[in-house]
Amino acid sequence: MFVEQTTGWTRRAVFSAVIAMAAMVSLFCTSTVKAADPLKVAAIYTVPVEQQWVGRIHQALKAAQERGDITYVYSENTANTDYERVMREYAEAGNQLIVGEAFAVERAARAVAAEYPEVAFLMGSSFPAAEPNFAVFDNFIHEPSYLTGMIAGAASKSNKIGMVGGFAIPEVNRLMHAFMAGARETNPDVEFMVTFINSWYDPPKAKETAYAMIENGADVLYAERFGVSDAAKEKGIFAIGNVIDTAADYPGTILASAIWHMEPTIDKAIAAVKDGSFTGEDYGVYSFMEFGGGSLIADETLVDAETLEAVKAKEAAILDKSFTVEIDDTEPKSTM
Repeated sequence: MFVEQTTGWTRRAVFSAVIAMAAMVSLFCTSTVKAADPLKVAAIYTVPVEQQWVGRIHQALKAAQERGDITYVYSENTANTDYERVMREYAEAGNQLIVGEAFAVERAARAVAAEYPEVAFLMGSSFPAAEPNFAVFDNFIHEPSYLTGMIAGAASKSNKIGMVGGFAIPEVNRLMHAFMAGARETNPDVEFMVTFINSWYDPPKAKETAYAMIENGADVLYAERFGVSDAAKEKGIFAIGNVIDTAADYPGTILASAIWHMEPTIDKAIAAVKDGSFTGEDYGVYSFMEFGGGSLIADETLVDAETLEAVKAKEAAILDKSFTVEIDDTEPKSTM
């Protein structure tokens, strides 16, 4: 009797264990599928995706979508007055990560993020991140900008370099200062003409500004905005590119470019959202050269061997941390 009761109890226990195990397996499989599902990501841009800064973000997100890591939707040419509304619409639509630029809409963007603490926000910003879900980033490509400055300084025969920027904000200022410091390393006599067009996307205005600089003796132009390289090409002088590589569009014109790679920043954020570790932190460091967020492209058919050797040595010094490019966010001024 005792054996029969024991045997019966054992059968029931085994049956229960099997049911429990099946439930656990089902739960595990469901969790695994959910973790493997693409992350829903939306981006909001105030300019066209053809614009260089936004274009790098767009490219990184498209690459993540092609890998199957995310689904990706975006809005471009979003007016500042509409930005808050679009953020809310994307949050309400179930997007888990929203990427954008908060430079002109800081207060509104942060207010919306606070309303949706379960959504991760990664925003280009000049200001600190905010817990729990408002992370910030920027294109800290001051290191390759310094290297392009070295090339520009060595190339200038008139010792006059023209620099055309969008707005005098930290994100632009630091790149210009780094470029100027690099130019002075190879050409202590170089002088600069600095102008901001107060627009992120106005190629005709940037081009006209560049023409004026050429007329005043500039023989190398720093093209922080679209339109500057067009003027350089038409007038037969050199230009330095910024953020993207446009050398193929301006053959014989672009000496070098400081390239921004947004992939390290985007991939880090995606991974953090997926594993639940995303917080309000500064992702700016992932634009540094050591993380692959910035790089130099130089046209070796236009840059002399001696300058290239010096630039490569400086690049190595940056990477091994024996040389640090100063970050200066103040507004750069003309020196002539």
